[in-house]
Amino acid sequence: MPAYEVQAEGTAPHEYGDLLLSYLEQLGVEYVFGIPGGAIEPFYNALARSERRGGPRSITARHEAGSAFMADGYWRNSGKLGVCCATTGPGATNLITGVASAYENNVPMLVITAQTALSSFGKGAFQESSCTGVNTVELFNHCCRYSTLVSHPAQFEHKLTTAIMTAFAEPMGPVHLSIPVDVMRATPSHPLPRVDLPDLLRKPALFDSDAVGRLYSELKLAKNPLFVIGDGAGEAIGLILNLALGLNAQLVVTPHGKGLVSPYHPLFRGVIGFSGHQSAQQLLTDPEIDRIFIIGAQLSEWASQGWEPEQHQQRIIDIEASESNLTKTLMATLHVRGRLESIFEAVLKRFATQGFDKAFVPNDSEEPAASNEEPLRQFTLDDEDKFRSDASPIKPQRLMRELANIFPANTHYLADVGASFSWATHYLHPHDRRVSGRRDAKGGLFRATLNFAAMGWAIGSAIGTALARPDKPVVCITGDGSLLMNGQEITVAVEEKLPVVFVVLNDSAYGMVKHGQRMTGAEEIAFSLPMTNFAAFAEAMGVEGHIIHSAEELLKLDCQAFFKKRGPTLLDVRIDQSEAPPIGMRTKALKQNT
Repeated sequence: MPAYEVQAEGTAPHEYGDLLLSYLEQLGVEYVFGIPGGAIEPFYNALARSERRGGPRSITARHEAGSAFMADGYWRNSGKLGVCCATTGPGATNLITGVASAYENNVPMLVITAQTALSSFGKGAFQESSCTGVNTVELFNHCCRYSTLVSHPAQFEHKLTTAIMTAFAEPMGPVHLSIPVDVMRATPSHPLPRVDLPDLLRKPALFDSDAVGRLYSELKLAKNPLFVIGDGAGEAIGLILNLALGLNAQLVVTPHGKGLVSPYHPLFRGVIGFSGHQSAQQLLTDPEIDRIFIIGAQLSEWASQGWEPEQHQQRIIDIEASESNLTKTLMATLHVRGRLESIFEAVLKRFATQGFDKAFVPNDSEEPAASNEEPLRQFTLDDEDKFRSDASPIKPQRLMRELANIFPANTHYLADVGASFSWATHYLHPHDRRVSGRRDAKGGLFRATLNFAAMGWAIGSAIGTALARPDKPVVCITGDGSLLMNGQEITVAVEEKLPVVFVVLNDSAYGMVKHGQRMTGAEEIAFSLPMTNFAAFAEAMGVEGHIIHSAEELLKLDCQAFFKKRGPTLLDVRIDQSEAPPIGMRTKALKQNT
């Protein structure tokens, strides 16, 4: 290919890796998460040049799956494309768990893997993963929206832009480019991107005006409406809450949507689905509810927990930006599709001219509590006595209560898969008291990954979150099992000087497995873990560590100071091993399926 004249370093791309990074810079991407290796060295050379000129820079993970988890957390909290990379062979295959998690949770992610030189295909090259070896393009095809080999430099720009556009199309998800080493180090014929990606990715304010008119009519007719809010409602959550107040509509969230609504909102009735609240779940079948508005919610097993929307189709109106979400409610009375922010802006404009018939009016008991008191909750918890217990070892229920007290109200919590997620979903209620108004589209204060449910996700995602939101406190809630799988990623927080607090629920077991076996009557096997001193583990990595046995010990710590440090903190919390997480509805479903 013809080469362009090389300019001073840092002013123009030298190779296709530089061109790729120029496209990422167009999109405001700041980080590429991954691990270097021989075949991907040209891309890391480009990353070095990019970092010197202030462009996207590399964040080095400790395992490739961790880099995908970090890219996931970065997108969720910045709205910018998550990018991860790995070398060929095992580097690429190690990425798959993290990429599959992103696929199941509709996370837009660019996955770049290296490939041996084209001339070596079929010759048994070191770590070859071409179509004649372990075919990584085909492997990623099963957990990506688009997976392709860039087999010639002339394909590079077209396939890159196609991949990124596909990542942000509905349904969003990861996309994969396998780039041979000789293609990556080739010299482009033009120094800068020729495609305006931000313009192509700009989402128009499209919606079905006829459907929005019918939606307005359904909202006007509703005497006792219920809003079911999922994480897809993020960009419009402030508008949705304004509408709920105007209609006096009760609010419930899916586990994924938990962080979008204050637990102390006067209309909030809790979380439905896995480890949710009975008060919320019962509303789904309450005959007094005449309209159920499902908003941005992927009603998977985790979210619905046995609730069957088709049995209530006359009451259901589904409002979605993602076509894939609509497939979960095919028999709804009304489907409204389009950009949620545009839909709710249009609906509120109609109400602005016509007025609300029964707007919510707070009474004295619903006024905010004093700053040193726990605010009022409009839903019930299991085991309220354990939620306030002073027992030692600390009850997990009490731990979740105190996390909201010891950390700032704007803390971003990430709960790992397993019992950690279950405890946090049911019992963690940050003292966020916002009830309406426009919100940051990525403003959720609680994040979890369900569906594919990869252990250790929260550890990497917390690091991506802290990089995306350096102005916010970040807390990772994980278990001893997840930490033993992925705890090495904490050293990335050390290297990047990120003040993430890692709260480890230490019960010497895979807790979800142990209690699930007992609750379903299965054989009790393969759940135990050796008692590990994770505070010492942390200190060996240069991290401040504390062992916690009781609420009293926890409350003695200056936890606000943890976020003023240049580095992470780890709390090794020895929880009561006898306490079973609130997974009764899940175990009931398992019994029914056996």
